[in-house]
Amino acid sequence: MSEPPDIEIGASARIRRLRFEDEPDTEVRYRGDYQAETLHQRENLPDEVEPGETYRDVWVSWHTKVRLDVEPEEPSG
Repeated sequence: MSEPPDIEIGASARIRRLRFEDEPDTEVRYRGDYQAETLHQRENLPDEVEPGETYRDVWVSWHTKVRLDVEPEEPSG
């Protein structure tokens, strides 16, 4: 992203014990013309969690930067 972001949001959490009863269903959506950079990190938590499994000493972090009103890229070709 060459220009400063219009929106920047982030969060992190440390969790002693974490258990999912169901498989999580998450999504992030943006509308319109934009550029987005998202970074997510995790410790002691796999990319795909198992329902019923207890995870301990978990750390998660999520951060996104969004630049709005970006000219759409022309298809090559």
